[in-house]
Amino acid sequence: MAGPTGQGGSLRAALGDLLRSQVTPRHRLSSCTAKHWHAQLSQLTATHRGHQALADAGLHVTTKTLINWLSDPEYNIRRSYRDLIHTAYGNTAVVPAEPIPDHVRRGQFEISGIVKTGDDERERGSRRAAPLRIDGSRGYWNAIEELWMAGELTDDDFEDHFVDDIIVADIGEGTDGWEFPGGAYAVELR
Repeated sequence: MAGPTGQGGSLRAALGDLLRSQVTPRHRLSSCTAKHWHAQLSQLTATHRGHQALADAGLHVTTKTLINWLSDPEYNIRRSYRDLIHTAYGNTAVVPAEPIPDHVRRGQFEISGIVKTGDDERERGSRRAAPLRIDGSRGYWNAIEELWMAGELTDDDFEDHFVDDIIVADIGEGTDGWEFPGGAYAVELR
């Protein structure tokens, strides 16, 4: 039975496609577009998460003060309060990434496409050669996970770390390292 598969014009694109199909990356909410402090405060006070963001940003005012601010968009509040509201709003606009799940970190990866190590270059996952099988549980996922959680894991970084920290940890350095010079790849997770 086939598992989730990522596809792309490079190994990096296929890996990124696979990961994003399994877990939600760090992202910005499209609904958070308010610019004025009053609109931001209105949205923040409508949810528990917003109230928590205000408290985390350091805005500590009475309920009466909040009601006064919310009742009049032209109410003149101190710049320091506007800055705290803006900070809290920005913090709620970013949804943190979900951690990379165990079934990915411990999964078996089957890579189809052109794989090269030293003078050996062949199309894996074809009639002539089986896919390149990688045991993810033998790898070191820390750098990948750290970049993912920070929202900084690019497809290029993912491929570099996947080769260095997952492939090499599982099957070794290869004759002359691992290269993926093809134009179409599929990475299946089992």
